[in-house]
Amino acid sequence: MKIFDAKQIYAADSFTIQKQQITSDELMERASLQLFHWLHQRMQGAPVKIHLFCGIGNNGGDGLALARHLQEHGYHIEVNIVNYSEKRSPDFLTNLDRLKARKIWPNILNGDSAFPSIGVDDIIVDAIFGIGLNRSPAPWVVDLMKNLKATGAFILSVDVPSGLFMDRGIEDPEFAVEADFVLSFQAPKLVFFLPETARYIKQWDVLDIGLDPEFLEKTETTYKLMGKAEVLPLYRPRQKFSHKGHYGHALILGGSYGKIGAVILSTSACLRVGAGLVTAYVPQCGLLPLQIACPEAMVLTDKGEKYISQIEFDLEPSAVGAGIGLGTEKETVSALSAFLDAQKSAMVLDADALNILSQNRKLLDKIPEGSILTPHPKELERLLGSWKDDFEKLQKTREFSVNHRCIIVIKGAHTTICAGEKCYINNNGNPGMATAGSGDVLTGFITGLLSQGYEPLAAAIFGVFLHGMAGDLAATEQGFEALTANSIIDFIGKAYIELLRPPQTQEQQTEETEA
Repeated sequence: MKIFDAKQIYAADSFTIQKQQITSDELMERASLQLFHWLHQRMQGAPVKIHLFCGIGNNGGDGLALARHLQEHGYHIEVNIVNYSEKRSPDFLTNLDRLKARKIWPNILNGDSAFPSIGVDDIIVDAIFGIGLNRSPAPWVVDLMKNLKATGAFILSVDVPSGLFMDRGIEDPEFAVEADFVLSFQAPKLVFFLPETARYIKQWDVLDIGLDPEFLEKTETTYKLMGKAEVLPLYRPRQKFSHKGHYGHALILGGSYGKIGAVILSTSACLRVGAGLVTAYVPQCGLLPLQIACPEAMVLTDKGEKYISQIEFDLEPSAVGAGIGLGTEKETVSALSAFLDAQKSAMVLDADALNILSQNRKLLDKIPEGSILTPHPKELERLLGSWKDDFEKLQKTREFSVNHRCIIVIKGAHTTICAGEKCYINNNGNPGMATAGSGDVLTGFITGLLSQGYEPLAAAIFGVFLHGMAGDLAATEQGFEALTANSIIDFIGKAYIELLRPPQTQEQQTEETEA
């Protein structure tokens, strides 16, 4: 699913209006009807008071049109116009006239107005700003938004929570509505997936308002949301007459005294995701633990007892994952530098390999083209430097990806894969995966996919998705708190099965729900 920016959404509106020979008012009516149907399907005329807060632009026009449909179907509504400017959009005025023609008289809220009384069991519809906001709200509007939150009522935002910008962060955390649910027109918005804006969007859904499919299909976007439908075509089925040699020989390189467990996790994950052969390269202290924990893997040891000091091996791996538990000793830095000189194929670099790169910037030029870097937020900051907001973070990540010809996997909720100017946002996973070793498992998954012949970008996207799906399946049985990195490994088989499961029909979904 593509994630469009504000300019592209406005362009899609204009293109649709021109091609389909409709007016902007008719397009707004489509949007309001979709909003109404979504609400009506869930409420079925429930006697709940609905407070609509409408701005004076097109987002407010959507809210006014929704109010009309709600009133016509017997809902108890109160309409409030947030009068933050003297300018009004034509479609807002059209829908205001329609309300007045039905004897619905909105409350006009200004800077000196008392806030409406709202009960905790009421519903609030936020249609104040939408996607067109270009400056921070006036102080009295901020106070209004704080009041909405303080009521404890359920808040439904139209398109985006009011106060959020589409292309930059907000100046103050209090400057936006915290929505319980967001109904987004046609496609999700980037702000739905960023750490800094997560508090404003608890849940969301997309409403199809009939924007022209040709425009949507042909318009290129920087960001795409990756779900099962987008990931499934990446899967490479196994052939009947195949053997372990067909699925590559992966090398997991890392470990130091006290951190051999990280290599065990990554090696196990690499095997379980489907690599034909896996060898772990570790300091001598890691030999016995790995041979016991991973009997299917082979083990090579460095000359160093407690940390890697000179990387030497007599094999040609089809994929390498390096850095897990590696440490940053002086000899280890030199060994990694020499190894990068010799390594020409794309590889996965994680953990201390990234810390070494951050501390020794000249080594960045040695990264093989197409390599996959998998930093957590602090490791990313060490690579890029600080950023003022998540939008700048993504911009700097894309620039780093271009300059160093690599793929960056920004780990976290909605893990984002940046490959040059394109970014792919993962749409599964859960808070239970915020646990020690989860990142080591991801490195093993991606390395194992690389070894099987997946192209680097496909391996990164597919590995992140399988990682999240396995975590979700594990959480359904174990809960968030009990989930461990080994749980993710244990559920990778079920993740493959779930990926290949045909979509359920409506009848099957109904039967499952009733059961």
